[in-house]
Amino acid sequence: MLKIVSVAVFVGMQTCIKAAGTVPAGQIVFFRSFFAIFPIIAFLAFRKELGTAFTTKRPFNHIARGLVGVCAMGLGFFALTRLPLPEAITLNYAQPLLVVVFSSIFLGEAIRVYRWSAVAVGLVGVLIISWPELTLLSSDQALDDQEVLGVMAALVAAAISAVAMLLVRNLVQSERTATIVLWFSVTASVMSLLSLPFGWQALTPLQAALLVAAGFCGGLGQILMTAAYRHAEASVVAPFEYTSMILGLVVGYLVFGDVATLHMLVGGLIVVAAGIFIIWRERQLGLERTRTRKASLPEG
Repeated sequence: MLKIVSVAVFVGMQTCIKAAGTVPAGQIVFFRSFFAIFPIIAFLAFRKELGTAFTTKRPFNHIARGLVGVCAMGLGFFALTRLPLPEAITLNYAQPLLVVVFSSIFLGEAIRVYRWSAVAVGLVGVLIISWPELTLLSSDQALDDQEVLGVMAALVAAAISAVAMLLVRNLVQSERTATIVLWFSVTASVMSLLSLPFGWQALTPLQAALLVAAGFCGGLGQILMTAAYRHAEASVVAPFEYTSMILGLVVGYLVFGDVATLHMLVGGLIVVAAGIFIIWRERQLGLERTRTRKASLPEG
């Protein structure tokens, strides 16, 4: 339930950002990151963990994760403001597929044929979703078509976000979740200010309110998601991420009048099926490793 509520809150965040219109991506990143800090700090203060939340021995690792994360967030928000909501959400599902690919390339993890097959099938699903826009790349209209640019930004964002996930994997071995989240929010807030000379715009009161709400939703969603993974194994919780596709379809239609295309529905279902298979496979391998460790423990 915590995971489903966190997904709903994140969809709310994306809805607020999309409703704010074509605000510069760096400006959106600032609001999303800075105002996310407040609910996180309130939560840590409630748990009496605020005093040590920023304590770390790996500041440069946090900054590197922040730099990569800001790039992914900026491109993702650019895509969100230029694509129908269901499509923007569904294209982000390429990220866990690319995590598998990058884990093999950069970390040397052994990936067996089952997961490689699931990744290949999932990427075919991403291609199906993107196909109507990608066919425009061969025409002169490509760079003038906002949806084409949105799809390209969403796919690059998914790739960069997958790299960010590998950096987080490395950080969680020695850092607490609260420390990672707070360092990221602060780093992203500071880094996004560097985009200030490149065309931030004056916001209407409604736009400002929507972006502040997006920031609060981002922080609250992070807390709920962390709590979800504390109460159950990742392999149990992770598949519920895909409820965002259903929510995206409903909210996109009711709020923005976005009607899902056949390409999006077919491709989205393929990507979801591949993602769930990868999660299931990770669970099976985890159980195998646990059994192997128990069998190898000396009796006594």
